[in-house]
Amino acid sequence: MSNRNKGVLSGKRALIIGVANENSIAWGCARALHAAGAELAITYLNDKAKPFVEPLARELGAELLLPLDVSVAGQMEDAFAAIHAKWRRLDIALHSIAFAPREALAGGLIDCPADAFARAMDVSCHSFIRMARLAAPLMTDGGSLFAMSYMGASKVVPNYNVMGPCKAALEASVRYLAFELGAKGIRVHAISPGPLRTRAASGLKEFDELMYEAVQKSPIGELVDIDDVGVALTYLATDYARRLTGSTFYVDGGHNIMA
Repeated sequence: MSNRNKGVLSGKRALIIGVANENSIAWGCARALHAAGAELAITYLNDKAKPFVEPLARELGAELLLPLDVSVAGQMEDAFAAIHAKWRRLDIALHSIAFAPREALAGGLIDCPADAFARAMDVSCHSFIRMARLAAPLMTDGGSLFAMSYMGASKVVPNYNVMGPCKAALEASVRYLAFELGAKGIRVHAISPGPLRTRAASGLKEFDELMYEAVQKSPIGELVDIDDVGVALTYLATDYARRLTGSTFYVDGGHNIMA
């Protein structure tokens, strides 16, 4: 990770939700924020995930390592209570999680059961709204909220299925939250990376074809990586972007502009 942004976020405190392993987008973001001087709180999904996340959190000197499964009642509230007890405030919060039951991804959207649709929407979208509700009171000096989206929110990506509507709802939520929280100095953004080989992506059929197309179609002609996403998020979290809010930022080598 480059040191060119070293110190630009010194004194800032950031919550990172979504680190699963060293290939996670959230891990790239955590490294970039740490390199810029931010103090970190990192969450892990459950006891099974903790052995993979704990060494990474230790590597960056995270001050808090917290369990957080957003589908478990009360866990998000407990995480924010721990943040309040330790820091009293928060400046940056990243939501980099998504989930859909296997049966929701296996078939087309038209075959998605109502309960699977509701669960996918709750974890992938509404949990971001819940995060914002809990983070806002801690952002006493303003702050930045981030969600991870994908091009399938605005265009049809074969086999993305129910996640397309979930990400579309997420991007709409970003816009409405940006409006509601702007007066408090809190900025809200969605970041839309190109295809990345993460654990979540492994559940998509024909993912290799998506990655091949991203290289062939993007003006830059290269895949992005988790560090590219992290640097972009870090910029948006700084005062350099203090007048920007409510947008979806594509980090995909320009793939999204191509027909």
